[in-house]
Amino acid sequence: MPAATLAAVLLDRLLGEPRRFHPLVGFGRLAAAVEQRLNQRRLPAGLFAWALVVLPFVALAFYLRSFAPFVVDVVLLYFALGAQSLYEHAEAIAQPLQEGRLDEARQRVGWIVSRDTSALDESGVAKAGMESVLENGNDAIFGTLFWFALLGGPGALLFRLANTLDAMWGYRTERYNLFGRPAARVDDALNWLPARLTALTYALLGHTRQALTCWRTQAPGWESPNAGPVMASGAGSLGVQLGGAAIYHGEEEIRPPLGTGPAPAAADLGRAIRLIRRSLWLWLAAFFVIGFLHA
Repeated sequence: MPAATLAAVLLDRLLGEPRRFHPLVGFGRLAAAVEQRLNQRRLPAGLFAWALVVLPFVALAFYLRSFAPFVVDVVLLYFALGAQSLYEHAEAIAQPLQEGRLDEARQRVGWIVSRDTSALDESGVAKAGMESVLENGNDAIFGTLFWFALLGGPGALLFRLANTLDAMWGYRTERYNLFGRPAARVDDALNWLPARLTALTYALLGHTRQALTCWRTQAPGWESPNAGPVMASGAGSLGVQLGGAAIYHGEEEIRPPLGTGPAPAAADLGRAIRLIRRSLWLWLAAFFVIGFLHA
């Protein structure tokens, strides 16, 4: 397992996301087509749709793994990981922001967040980018690694497919409130422990006491039970303050503060990425230690 993990992480570092025919992009198109046909704005329809688009792929992954476990694990983890893509998206925001190209930075951050970014100032762009980077450190990297450690490649696949459906269907709008609720609840359940391990990792690699205090006092006020601990700990670890007003689906939402210190600037996006990179190497080291002890 540690060797397969390292191989997949190195593949992600060297190759990045596939530019064409990415499996998750194809899965997203399938999920959109299923939602259009089955969304009756009812819970049973949402649960059936979730099972229909996720379980056959996971079952197939377990079946293929019985023939070539190392190869299947490496391939599935490579496609499920999003570390290099996350780094590239953050850099694509930070560079124009540092160079004064605010319109381009707004556009770039709009690609990775669901809020309206058209009126954000420099600090607002940096804040939105940091929130997304810290949260996606869990969703695209550490949650995936956690389920990979438990179930191999099929576990990583299960987590990323569930996370993708939550991103597509897990909104509290009239269209998705009931249909998308199963996707949101499954993602919450799969993410509960990984999110807290991610928050602990962020805390250990920065201002530890400050991060733990922010996690304990601020995360309970955040709407998402998993994003709250991750972003509160990450912001506390880096010594910046996130949260505040944001526009979602045309309506302003006042969110509780996360972290402590000044509002983030463009350079803080680079600090967030360095925190995630160090966290990834710490997780890899832990995988090898655990593998050695069980050898």
